[in-house]
Amino acid sequence: MTAQPPARPATAGLGRRLAALVYEGVLLFGVVMVAGWLYSTLTQQRHALQGRIGLQAVLFVVLAVYFVWFWTHGGQTVAMKTWRVRVETIDGGPLAPWRALARYLLAWLWFLPSLLAVHLAGLSGGWVIGITLLAGMVTYAATCRLHPDRQFLHDVLCRTRLVDAPPPPPRPK
Repeated sequence: MTAQPPARPATAGLGRRLAALVYEGVLLFGVVMVAGWLYSTLTQQRHALQGRIGLQAVLFVVLAVYFVWFWTHGGQTVAMKTWRVRVETIDGGPLAPWRALARYLLAWLWFLPSLLAVHLAGLSGGWVIGITLLAGMVTYAATCRLHPDRQFLHDVLCRTRLVDAPPPPPRPK
C-alpha cells in the first residue's frame, strides 16, 4: 500500500482574506502608533512635518520586520490566525526571509497605483484620497478573479499562496 501525499490546502476565500486585511489594519494601528511615538521621542520631533520622511522610512521598515517575522515563523500574522488564513509557497512550504520580504514589497501594489494617481492628478483632501485608495484596493482585489487559483498578483509574482488554515485540534482534557 502506497502512502498518499498530503492534500493541498484549499485557497482561502476572498471574503476571509479581505477580512484579515481589514483586521490587520486595525492591529497595525497600534504598531504604527508605538513606532511613531518612539521615533518622535528619540528624534525630539515637535511638528508633524518635521522629520516626516524619516518617520515614513522607519514605519516602512517596522512594517517590513513585522510581516517578514510573522510570515517566516508559522506563515500567519495575528489577523491571519484569527481568520484562519496562512501564507505558504506554491509548493506548500514555509516562506524564506527573502521571499517574505519580496511579498511585503510587492504587497504595496494594493496602494501604490492609487497613491501615484492621487499624486499625478494633484488631488487633495481626505475624502478624495480615501475614495481613490478604496477604489484602487477594490480593483486590485478583483484581479484575483483572473487567476485560476484566485491568488493576488503579489502572491503570483512571489510564488506564494494564501490557503485555509484550519484551527488546531482541541487539547485533550
